[in-house]
Amino acid sequence: MTRLLHLDASPRPGRSGTHEHGSHTRRLTHHFVSQWQAARPGDAIVHRDLGLTPPALTSVAWIEAAFASAEKQQPWMRDVLAESDALVDELIQADVLVLGVPLYNFSYPAAFKAWIDNIVRLDRTVGFDPANHEDPFTPLLADRPRHAVILSSRGGFGLGPGGPLAHMNHLEPSVRTALEFIGIRHFHDIAIEYQEEGGDRLARSINDALVDVERLVERLLAQTASAQAPLPA
Repeated sequence: MTRLLHLDASPRPGRSGTHEHGSHTRRLTHHFVSQWQAARPGDAIVHRDLGLTPPALTSVAWIEAAFASAEKQQPWMRDVLAESDALVDELIQADVLVLGVPLYNFSYPAAFKAWIDNIVRLDRTVGFDPANHEDPFTPLLADRPRHAVILSSRGGFGLGPGGPLAHMNHLEPSVRTALEFIGIRHFHDIAIEYQEEGGDRLARSINDALVDVERLVERLLAQTASAQAPLPA
């Protein structure tokens, strides 16, 4: 069984094409998950709505609890880290991350940054050895292949790789940096553009993105099925 972790970071509660002023990224994640469920209804899917219920921001108490050594752990620290622990547990169990993340002011919304800050955790998702001066960090989620599917939307256009405004887009590169740091190695990016312009170019971009999602689901289903196939006797 493959486990999907479906995250939506848009503050818009509805989906474009279905709800007035709905979210394009929610439309893409919903399409991805629906396509997956249709092919493999028995797979586990966990959905967390970061846009409507953002994780707590990093606090002084959180930092003290997260970086306390084993002998300095106190009971109150478990309460402070309870949400972060739940987010980390969901991530560790997942095989495919379905990330709906709109581009806001050159990067992702604050709710998604709060999620990143909660899941990059010492001794949970990354190890640290101060004696290793060459590379003191060990990614702890490199134990098996995990895929991160970044489904984004952009008000402008030309912000993808090779585009004239690609240098202004720090969303996908930043997500990759954080997740690679903890051991996730396989990334897939699909985005809708022309949201501010609207009209035919937005409609084509939406259609192209939906088709790309369907093709990506087909590829990942084949890859995960192959990885789970029993070895010959």
